[in-house]
Amino acid sequence: MTTVPAPALPGPHPADHLTPELLDAAQRHLVTKALAEFAHERLIAPSRDRGAGPDAYVVTLDADDGPVTYRFRARRLALEHWAIDAATVVRERAGTPAGLDVLALVLELQPLLRIPDDLLPLYLEELSATLASSAYRRHRPGPTVAELLEADLATVEAAMTEGHPGFVANSGRIGFGVREHDLYSPEAARDVRLVWLGARREHTHLALGADLDEETLYSRELGPAGLAELAARLRALGLDPADYRYLPVHPWQWEHKVAVTFAPDVARRDLVLLGESHDAYRPQQSIRTFLNVTTPGRDYVKTAVAIQNMGFLRGLSPAYMRATPAINDWVADVVHGDPELVACGVRVLREHASIGYTGDVYHGTPRPNAHRKMLAALWRESPVPHLRPGQRAATMAALLHRDHDGTAYATAAVRASGLAPGAWLAAYLRVYLRPLVHCVRAHALAFMPHGENVILVLEGHVPVGAFLKDIGEEVTVLDDQPLPPDVERIRAHVEPAERADAILVDVLDGVLRHLAAILVTDGVLTEDEFWGTVARCVDEHAADHPDLPADVDVRVARFRHSCLNRLQLRNTLQMVDLADQAGSFVYAGTLANPVARDGVLVAG
Repeated sequence: MTTVPAPALPGPHPADHLTPELLDAAQRHLVTKALAEFAHERLIAPSRDRGAGPDAYVVTLDADDGPVTYRFRARRLALEHWAIDAATVVRERAGTPAGLDVLALVLELQPLLRIPDDLLPLYLEELSATLASSAYRRHRPGPTVAELLEADLATVEAAMTEGHPGFVANSGRIGFGVREHDLYSPEAARDVRLVWLGARREHTHLALGADLDEETLYSRELGPAGLAELAARLRALGLDPADYRYLPVHPWQWEHKVAVTFAPDVARRDLVLLGESHDAYRPQQSIRTFLNVTTPGRDYVKTAVAIQNMGFLRGLSPAYMRATPAINDWVADVVHGDPELVACGVRVLREHASIGYTGDVYHGTPRPNAHRKMLAALWRESPVPHLRPGQRAATMAALLHRDHDGTAYATAAVRASGLAPGAWLAAYLRVYLRPLVHCVRAHALAFMPHGENVILVLEGHVPVGAFLKDIGEEVTVLDDQPLPPDVERIRAHVEPAERADAILVDVLDGVLRHLAAILVTDGVLTEDEFWGTVARCVDEHAADHPDLPADVDVRVARFRHSCLNRLQLRNTLQMVDLADQAGSFVYAGTLANPVARDGVLVAG
């Protein structure tokens, strides 16, 4: 019997980022964030630490082996935002100093957090992975803010340290090993070659935007030579290229899912491995979306990847995406056809092609399941062709970014622009807040405009435009206006008085609360100056459009307090039901609105 030698394998990854010093720094950051956001969501209630100074607070928790106390200094800002000084956070167990540990904090808080017992280990695993990601970033510190101000989009995207600012467990990526994190995470900033599969045509669905056909899509993304190469590989296997479509796949997905979970499909040549892309791509903060760095004018590619991250398995549903190009076409027509939005410099990056494979056994089961979301992809327009000379693109998440020295991108951009801080903020709000207010008021159209879903256009460090993206999954029509059949999916009937929540919750609390904390604590603007500029932006839009309905009121006294961590903690496996997103939200009373007409800023 002949023994076949095993292929040479690399040794264990050293995981050099997992050191006591780097972990301690990651723990301090994440414990601080947890205390701040859990306090914001009213899961905990810090009280004054009497005798320790005006900005000193304490949180005391009951534990089996005695009380646990957290002490820190903080500024209480509008929208019940806690700007905690991370360097001041200390922990005591039964009166004895103890190290900061976010996993221990969650266990200490479990009677308040009430994470389902069967899902608590998964949440702790996501927190552990987030700690590892944070330690990795500290081990390989990215560019300074000064460098990012002049960097291209790919560099800025890779340098982001925070992900979503509200979620505590925001970099889980459960499924990636340490070597794969080093290959495929955005912070690794490594070039990735996508895997191309041939997918038998009769088992696929390709949806295309109104101005696109299959040949144009593949020719543009692969080039004539690349397209001919894939066809030649099919012919070499005795297969007819006319029987196949081309499906881009994440390398991890091929290795861990396609060649295993879909082994019969590969064996019968319904799925055929054709090789790697010639173009190099970089993973974005959304982890499964790739920016083409070889040919930046080509599309983003969004792929299915079956890892658990921030309350979701990051797959893509072929059925759900069938309507994606039609939805994007409709939204783009609304946005690009509105003179107000054009004047604000706003543009939609259309997801104008999607493909899904449905020939597997999992699509024959009685009920929908995660396995049906393993093989799909979409193509989204790149912003690069739409930039004029002298313009740069940067993810809006950069405005909430601090580098490893603590320097804030937003603060540096304001100072580098040469504008007065209030003028810079007004310019930003004109391309971000004003268009979103207009979309809700004029079109009953709401986006999910957090930092990862908006790309800013900058000239001289001043925002002059914005690209809206991730349209297919995160846009909603709030009224009963006529819609094409393929677009009907995005309708959610919302009473006019509640439509302002699309601005109050997602923009003021979800984004501007965090930006205000940076600019206020850095001494760039006072709270009154910041929120006064926001209020003027809203009022200027209303004055310019007296014809629009007045029942979408962003300047109400209070609004519902939607809690993202409560949402994730309730079900760490599937945070939101995409078929009923509005019904999935979790609220904790109301918040005082910092732009209320007769309101007074609430600060401690």
